Amino acid sequence: MMTETSIDFQRLTDLLERQKKRSLALRNGSVNERKKRLRSFEHFLMQHRNRIAEAVGKDFKKPASESDVSELYPVLTEIRHTLAHLDEWTSPQKIDAPLTYLGTRSEVRFEPKGVCLIIAPWNFPVNLCFGPLISCLAAGNTAIIKPSELTPHTSRAIAEMVKEFFDEDMVAVVEGGQGVSEQLVELSFDHIFFTGSPSVGKLVMKAAAENLTSVTLELGGKSPVIIDATANVHDAAKRIAFGKFLNNGQTCIAPDYVLIEEGLQTKFIQSLKEQVQKMFGHDGQLNESSSSYGRIVNRRHFDRLNKIIRDAIDKGAKVELSGQANPETNFIPPVILSNVAPNTLAMTDEIFGPILPIIPFKSAEQVTYIVNGKPKPLALYVFSHNKAFREKIISETSAGTVCVNECVLQFTHPNLPFGGVNNSGIGKSHGKHGFLAFSNEKPVLKQRNGFAISYLLHPPYTRLRRKMIDLMIKWL
Repeated sequence: MMTETSIDFQRLTDLLERQKKRSLALRNGSVNERKKRLRSFEHFLMQHRNRIAEAVGKDFKKPASESDVSELYPVLTEIRHTLAHLDEWTSPQKIDAPLTYLGTRSEVRFEPKGVCLIIAPWNFPVNLCFGPLISCLAAGNTAIIKPSELTPHTSRAIAEMVKEFFDEDMVAVVEGGQGVSEQLVELSFDHIFFTGSPSVGKLVMKAAAENLTSVTLELGGKSPVIIDATANVHDAAKRIAFGKFLNNGQTCIAPDYVLIEEGLQTKFIQSLKEQVQKMFGHDGQLNESSSSYGRIVNRRHFDRLNKIIRDAIDKGAKVELSGQANPETNFIPPVILSNVAPNTLAMTDEIFGPILPIIPFKSAEQVTYIVNGKPKPLALYVFSHNKAFREKIISETSAGTVCVNECVLQFTHPNLPFGGVNNSGIGKSHGKHGFLAFSNEKPVLKQRNGFAISYLLHPPYTRLRRKMIDLMIKWL
């Protein structure tokens, strides 16, 4: 466990070398050993459930129940799903041979990539640190973890728990700020798994390119919600309120703005306000007394979000719901805005906080125009009972994930790949897709002894061989 603003580069390279030696030894390990390790880690996490909730609570004032649901449970689900399927995932995949390869046998084997770097974000510091780690270990790798310095209590808890459970040459945590991250990505890892903003993701990918290191980038973007006139407004409001204001809106797949069919806006806003009040209000007020609502991670992000609100209001937005913010505790209540201009920060920047702009639309074409005019989002949500409308939105826009008549649940589905596209990410994670992200799919072709069909294509190119080649090109 290392904790510094910057670290002696030699110490990092020494750690990397020790993990490389361990990773080579792991290649000869059995799948049962991986499963035993994961099963033990599951028990360890269960034993330290309160420890995790306490650390997260200190950084976000997040309710313990929310910590269980959003931090611990997804990791436990990942472990249990992996344990149930790891034998299948690791088994060589038999490959059929076309006629031109008659006599050969082929398969794809899944080998560990080696030493992996996991750079975790601050918004779900446990979930987005240990989730990728499960896939990494399931694939047979070692890992160095860099948790976020913006959640110091949780970062320290992660470092301590990893040190208690793992040997350092198997899994190690390196704490520190931006300088440490920059030092780490310069090293020759076999894979880097980064979760964070698109701007930092570009820097990680650029650094990884120097060593030709493969990357998985889980980024973000402006994830839209589209609601048409056929939607159940009550259900939509309830699900959007949960998905948006969970973790104070600091969620990469949180709804970023709502596009709603004209004529439905007033009804939807009223229903949304009622649902927000039920979930996060206290004695009829949206204030700090709620035991179900967290806080913004720090003052810098608090100020950034207030700037977004002020900018929207200055450009004509109407505040449909708000409350009294508190810079001393980084408390910002749920904020709903209507009449939001397209040139506001609320509509150009990823919000990543409890602010929800509501924008009316007249046609499906207008929706696709707005969505396609922005970088591809990590998530897209469609609330509609009109199949033609839903399919038009899904097929004519691009997003990392899609939910129909629901919010954020796609993240926890163990059989679905999770990840973005272009600006919102590269590569997929979770379940088998996470296992594959940390694995090299190695093809193995076995040729029989003696005569092989490939001999017919060897030089010298006699008349017979040229005829064989002509036949192959024309018919096979």
